[in-house]
Amino acid sequence: MGKTITGKLDFHAVWEQILTKVDGMIVQIGDKSPHVAGADGKYDDMRIDWWTSGFWPGILWIVHDMTGDDRYKEAAWHWDERLERLMLEPNRFHHDVGFQFLPTAVIKHSLTQDEDAVRRGLFAANFLAGRYNLNGRFIRAWNGDHQRGWSIVDTAMNLSLLFWATKESGDPRFGHIAKAHADTVVRNFIRDDGSVNHIISFDPETGEFLESLGGQGAAPDSGWSRGTAWALYGMTIAYRYTGNAVYLHAAQRAANFFIAHLPEDHVPHWDFRAETALDDEPRDSSAGACAASGLIELSLLLSERTGRVYRAAAERILQSLYYNYGTWDDAGHEAILRHGTGNRPTGQNVDVSLIYGDYFFVEAIAKLNGWKHRIF
Repeated sequence: MGKTITGKLDFHAVWEQILTKVDGMIVQIGDKSPHVAGADGKYDDMRIDWWTSGFWPGILWIVHDMTGDDRYKEAAWHWDERLERLMLEPNRFHHDVGFQFLPTAVIKHSLTQDEDAVRRGLFAANFLAGRYNLNGRFIRAWNGDHQRGWSIVDTAMNLSLLFWATKESGDPRFGHIAKAHADTVVRNFIRDDGSVNHIISFDPETGEFLESLGGQGAAPDSGWSRGTAWALYGMTIAYRYTGNAVYLHAAQRAANFFIAHLPEDHVPHWDFRAETALDDEPRDSSAGACAASGLIELSLLLSERTGRVYRAAAERILQSLYYNYGTWDDAGHEAILRHGTGNRPTGQNVDVSLIYGDYFFVEAIAKLNGWKHRIF
């Protein structure tokens, strides 16, 4: 899709462009809860219990932390309160509360020591822990009656909420659940070659494995790129919190598969094993951004010699995202990255901008510029 870039990108200069972009987004997005921006470049406004509602405030908190500018803090401040308020009403929260409360309540408390924020974060952690299936050792996905035994690879990224809750509260039960689910990710989701399953169906009563489902991947045995990114980043997080080398090796296995299957411009197609020729299939810039941030994190947990391979891969992805997928030339475009893919099998949100792609791009560039206060 994009041109091959030579030479090293100045990531400090990229950060400065992000700041300019986010300044425009504050005006354009305001209090909207964005998920998708289509061809017109305008972000939608989803309900607050939609799984992506934490990413826009997460961007604001990172920028505030990096700059010290209170404009960003003021724009992000109320989001955890909005989420908590809806928790007390009929809602559709599920396994992704980590994506919602980590970039709002948890980072808010980390940066400001706000007591309401820590309470809200622990409240969300209790909710997530309540979705744990004891017999199957997994955290349940979604809320449908037919999904009682389903678990998905995305949840690997939400485990940070449980690990944080144990660290914050001193109660080991949250961490026990996180480690049990991480063990299930290693056992049932990440294949020997590093590719991943999106959905695993278990018997909700006995916990017995039933089948793998394709979900947002091309097929049950395919290589959904964003799922691979979730796995490599999620297992990296699990290793950072526990020191368990099993999780590190799983993260490396997924990372190696991801890197090995990247096309010439280093930004993945939506599925590495799509049934048609990959040249005819859309890319997923959000998978590239998420993987890049996870690869940076992985590189920091390894020796310099081993880690530099993953760091270099992350920089190549980010360089291509910047040059080939960015909206820097369009101030009216409310997103940062183009050419994301949400759910290709159902034809939903294909070749669009995705707020989580924007978030992980900002997060990755912030890391390369010295950002230390991790959200995930």
